[in-house]
Amino acid sequence: MDAAALSSASGLTETAIYLHDLLLALQTRHTSAKTSKGPSSISVLIAANKLDLFTALPTQLVKKKLQDEITNIRATRAKGLLDSAADAEGDDEEREWLGEGGEGSFEFRQMEESEVEVTVLGGNVTGDEAHVDEWWSWIARHM
Repeated sequence: MDAAALSSASGLTETAIYLHDLLLALQTRHTSAKTSKGPSSISVLIAANKLDLFTALPTQLVKKKLQDEITNIRATRAKGLLDSAADAEGDDEEREWLGEGGEGSFEFRQMEESEVEVTVLGGNVTGDEAHVDEWWSWIARHM
């Protein structure tokens, strides 16, 4: 993801909504397992790219902003504002919430209960020098 785009509200919201939906699908995969032995764990890398740019947010701030925005998304969806289209179609199933029941602040560590490990690492692909060593190390550890 573009760490420079997160400084704008629209870039942050779009990224967080996509990430929320992805993590919710992974959580649902785990909780809807048909056997007592759930599916194998999944590791997710959030590669915060473009850290060579002045406008890019540092890795820890990227993580914090994404967690905060996912908290906002959960709160909004709990109020039914983003789910009004699904409700209109007669979807009466109980809503699934990302993390610990959808209450309180969201943190990526809450995904560990669903065997999903989320890691945020920074780097940049272009510029004077590419800095992707942390990404390659992460990939090597999870192969």
